[in-house]
Amino acid sequence: MDEDDDIPSLSAETFAALQEFYAEQDKRQEILNKLEADKKLNENIIFEENWQLSQFWYNEATIQALVQVIEKSVPNGGKVALISCPTLFVPAKRHMGNRISLSLLEYDRRFEIHAPDYIFYDYNIPDKLPQGLEHTYDLVIADPPFLAEECIQKTSETIKLLSKDKIVVCTGTVMRENIEKLLNLKICEFEPQHRNNLANEFSCYANFDLDAVLR
Repeated sequence: MDEDDDIPSLSAETFAALQEFYAEQDKRQEILNKLEADKKLNENIIFEENWQLSQFWYNEATIQALVQVIEKSVPNGGKVALISCPTLFVPAKRHMGNRISLSLLEYDRRFEIHAPDYIFYDYNIPDKLPQGLEHTYDLVIADPPFLAEECIQKTSETIKLLSKDKIVVCTGTVMRENIEKLLNLKICEFEPQHRNNLANEFSCYANFDLDAVLR
């Protein structure tokens, strides 16, 4: 009997999936190595939107407005959590410097390049968070990836676990009733915009006077 007969073989589909997985790992490590060598780990790396993950990046005006909200709403030494809004991370970190602590909670592992500030986050497991983060964030900004009641509800659970004060949520206007009910937030005059025009109308919700901050 040939010894190779005892070795389980992989199906072509499984083998292709493994190849893709390791290729993505290698590519991510290649990016990390290059950025580290060029001392550019704090630069704003713009990845392509992954529509399967319902990713739609903010335009520059929206990014700057939300950075202003962070600057004016968080005290020195404060903490900010960004949930599912990865393109906001580097502009905020660059603008705020070491004045505050920023955490990026994101499902897309491409943004691991921002470690140790990156925390892998799956809204399907809303309470799976590193120990010691509960109710420690002065400001939580979230942009739930899907316009679905389940996504909003589970993301809201995470927001409640992390927040000790201010909350901002950017999501579709169609989710207004859910946001008001789950988090007791009020709709703002400020409307987040995206680089690619979306069919769905988007709104911003907060538990403080965000519009006054932006005036």
